[in-house]
Amino acid sequence: MGSRVSREDFEWVYTDQPHADRRREILAKYPEIKSLMKPDPNLIWIIIMMFLTQLAAFYIVKDLDWKWVIFGAYVFGSCINHSMTLAIHEISHNAAFGNCKAMWNRWFGMFANLPIGIPYSISFKRYHMDHHRYLGADGVDVDIPTDFEGWFFCTTFRKFIWVILQPLFYAFRPLFINPKPITYLEVINIVAQVTFDILIYYFLGIKSLVYMLAASLLGLGLHPISGHFIAEHYMFLKGHETYSYYGPLNLFTFNVGYHNEHHDFPNIPGKSLPLVSKGFDTYSNFVFLFVF
Repeated sequence: MGSRVSREDFEWVYTDQPHADRRREILAKYPEIKSLMKPDPNLIWIIIMMFLTQLAAFYIVKDLDWKWVIFGAYVFGSCINHSMTLAIHEISHNAAFGNCKAMWNRWFGMFANLPIGIPYSISFKRYHMDHHRYLGADGVDVDIPTDFEGWFFCTTFRKFIWVILQPLFYAFRPLFINPKPITYLEVINIVAQVTFDILIYYFLGIKSLVYMLAASLLGLGLHPISGHFIAEHYMFLKGHETYSYYGPLNLFTFNVGYHNEHHDFPNIPGKSLPLVSKGFDTYSNFVFLFVF
């Protein structure tokens, strides 16, 4: 449990991220793939249904014992909230209303943010675009752990703690690595979220509020669905920066497991990523398979 890992530094490469070149090569050979570059209107209704489902859960847990509140947050609420974070990921790529209605996507992202309890939709959009443009770039891509994380969480037990606290590192890492001035949309996101949280507390009580926040923290930490955080870009094979997962958890994550496909074509909604994968296996960087 306490043994140190063998690596003491990150893997450093000095070439551009590969997905722009891969995109050009694939489109040159398969131009018909452009037909998949369109919004997914079903995403809107799925998000509304998830929102209403969590509202019903908030009402149900308000009179439960605390042990059942936390149990429900981990077993049920965490799945909904984690899925909602990936719906926000879809919205950040304008998958709900398309690029021609970019602001509609920003407002809808704030709506999807509400049952998560912590305002982040607008900030996520800003930093996630950097993740695509500058994948793995030191000091720019805040999806990459800091030097401190790599140095301190160097044993099996400490890595276990890191996984539990992963949502906190994900939230605060941008403030230390690549801070950006706050925008008016982020202010609106914060005000809307805090107002929603206050309303949940006022009308349903503390247990519903705790359920909401616990569902987010537990669902983004030590949880089966959270495996994609590690599987996407952590190096499992030297020389490969992005990995795909084609298992059943994609049903809960808007196909975020199709991660090579997503980075190759970030403007294709998750619903259509399996179509990108089908027939284009020769362009896969590396496929990382989990067995559940």
